[in-house]
Amino acid sequence: MKGQIGKMCFFRISEGEDLAEAIERRAKESDIKAGVFILIGTLERATLGYYKEGEYKHIQLDCPLEIASCMGNVTVDEKGDVIIHAHVVVSNEKGEAFGGHVMKNSPVGVTAELVIIECAGINLQRAFDEKTKLNLLKLN
Repeated sequence: MKGQIGKMCFFRISEGEDLAEAIERRAKESDIKAGVFILIGTLERATLGYYKEGEYKHIQLDCPLEIASCMGNVTVDEKGDVIIHAHVVVSNEKGEAFGGHVMKNSPVGVTAELVIIECAGINLQRAFDEKTKLNLLKLN
């Protein structure tokens, strides 16, 4: 599947905003339904997900964290609702790193800086896959 680079949107996410919800909201407000994003910043604490045997196991990190890297994509589901798929690597004050799927209950610390790059001219859609119990990309 091929598309063109569309608009690039830059955002500052404020302290206390839930990271996953903030990324999704910015994509919706910018009318982006297909794209990629990158993000850096801090978190007050994090809830990460680790996919195992058909479900996400939650990993709680209850301390301030630096977002070393966060990236993901913007797609839509079969009803046209925006879906965010984000992975993150965070580190604590000792430099120990943890990674996984960004889950709700991950409030931003001081700030987070988000860039969303729209992929224009394509329809990136997700559909539920019974085998994996995940909403996988449809690339036909």
